Amino acid sequence: MTLSGRDAYRATLTRIAETDDRVLCFEADLGGRRHPFAERHPDRFFNLGIAEATMIDMAAGLAVAGYKPFVSTFAPFAALRAAESLKLTLGYLAAGVTVVAPYAGVSGAWFGTTHHCLEDLAVLRAIPGVVVAAPHGEAEMRSVIEYAAASGRPHYVRTGRNAAYESLPGTGDGRIPPVVWDHRGPPGATCLVSVGEEGTRLCVAARERDPGLAHAHLCYLDHEHLAAAAAELAPLHRRFVVVEEHRPAGGVAEALALLLPDHAVTGVNAGHSWPTEGGDHGEVLARLGLTLPAVLDAASRPASA
Repeated sequence: MTLSGRDAYRATLTRIAETDDRVLCFEADLGGRRHPFAERHPDRFFNLGIAEATMIDMAAGLAVAGYKPFVSTFAPFAALRAAESLKLTLGYLAAGVTVVAPYAGVSGAWFGTTHHCLEDLAVLRAIPGVVVAAPHGEAEMRSVIEYAAASGRPHYVRTGRNAAYESLPGTGDGRIPPVVWDHRGPPGATCLVSVGEEGTRLCVAARERDPGLAHAHLCYLDHEHLAAAAAELAPLHRRFVVVEEHRPAGGVAEALALLLPDHAVTGVNAGHSWPTEGGDHGEVLARLGLTLPAVLDAASRPASA
């Protein structure tokens, strides 16, 4: 059975901790009663409750002491409520803390606007030195967590709620490259650029409808990795459509447009409005305009449109 991103994270961290006693797991009341890490390594599992900034600060001290803390809470509470602690811990101190943030985008749609997070990439990408990742599928999440544990670099890992996806081929065998190609396409083809779980799902579906499209998936989204991705993309295609469950401001489309000034870069994203009604994930995405028809429409427009 394919695991969701957050379950793949928990399973992978539990396995890594079997051979590395420096690995610690912190949760902010999201662990549940059967968290695999808590069951297997109870002396290294800490539930801090709804004290997200405190959790980050504790992790910082333990990282400086030589441990490998992994902390997890709702994306809006990690990236926004605890933003100052993240800036100081991951940026200023460059502490080897990995923040895993489920319920990103509007994946927690039923909880309402307070639990939506369409701004986290803008916040975390602005902090120098942080590795920012939005893995798609179980295999990709496992690779991201394995690299975070081995590298000791500060990480922010964005994922959804319970959706379980198969990763694209080639993303579960070690370090994930800056660009994961689903289909390179012919020269001159419009290239879809997918970000995260829902962006990748939509791009895969769009290519099924229009096989002439190229599709490049990006897992790592910090400046260092996006610069490498842009260098690879630039000679292959002239027009890119970036699909991401995030606001346009501070998102990946905006970043790639700056990195590719001689190319046409447009985006399909969550826009500028506030989703004020609950519903399931798909319903709220549709209200925001993040749909398959929107992706196909953007891909079909001429570069000057």
